[in-house]
Amino acid sequence: MLAKRIIPCLDVKAGRVVKGINFLALRDAGDPVEHARVYDEQGADELVFLDITASHEQRGTMLDVVRRTAECCFMPLTVGGGIRSLDDMRALLQAGADKVSINTVAVTTPSLIAEGARWFGSQCIVVAIDARHRRRNTPVNLAEAHALQLTWDTRCVALDETSAWEVYVHGGRTPTGLDAVKWAQYVEHLGAGELLVTSMDADGTKAGYDIPQLAAITSAVHVPVIASGGAGTLAHFHAALTEGGADAALAASLFHFRELTIAEVKAYLAAHGVPVRPCP
Repeated sequence: MLAKRIIPCLDVKAGRVVKGINFLALRDAGDPVEHARVYDEQGADELVFLDITASHEQRGTMLDVVRRTAECCFMPLTVGGGIRSLDDMRALLQAGADKVSINTVAVTTPSLIAEGARWFGSQCIVVAIDARHRRRNTPVNLAEAHALQLTWDTRCVALDETSAWEVYVHGGRTPTGLDAVKWAQYVEHLGAGELLVTSMDADGTKAGYDIPQLAAITSAVHVPVIASGGAGTLAHFHAALTEGGADAALAASLFHFRELTIAEVKAYLAAHGVPVRPCP
């Protein structure tokens, strides 16, 4: 069995790491470059850097911050936020990113997934899925579902009365009318090499990852899935990687505010039979 990965996440706004609850009430958590340096020393398997307001503000990712972050760490770096074209992907890879994460543009222009995979390889293309729970057997709000006015045929991935989770974009601000599980399968088909699945309901709560959501998506696709949103205890990481079927577990505030270390998480997982790479 491949080793499971533990991944810190830097949600960056205006050049600073921030963290909130349910995508709201953001508070400052420090300098991204300093965090990256610490996580590299602690033995994190990868680092995710998300410019969380770039798409909403219709601007590009902060390349200088990405470059300085990449220069101080030697683990794989995934960067997302504000990507709208192949040129944006290329710029981030040249700035030091190993992978690019796309969310909003994946929904508005899914052809970019295939183009990115063709030019840079599927292993470089991570599709981030921010999903919120909805009650089954409830009518779909068509006005809300069509808010983005998507120009491609969404019928194969659209919400229906059996859908349990809806995809959101623009940093969790905009509903899409897309079923999260169907969307995961669709982007895999287009060439995504990995999925970053964030539960908007669990995000920042420290009440645990959304295991039913994770299990539904990991069982529906064949590419690696990173679990995100809700980590609060060592047992939560174990549940995401076993019951949830995730290949990696991501956390932010737990690591940023030193409530847990990478080494503590890995030691716990190893003691409970989950294969992980050892810390330095």
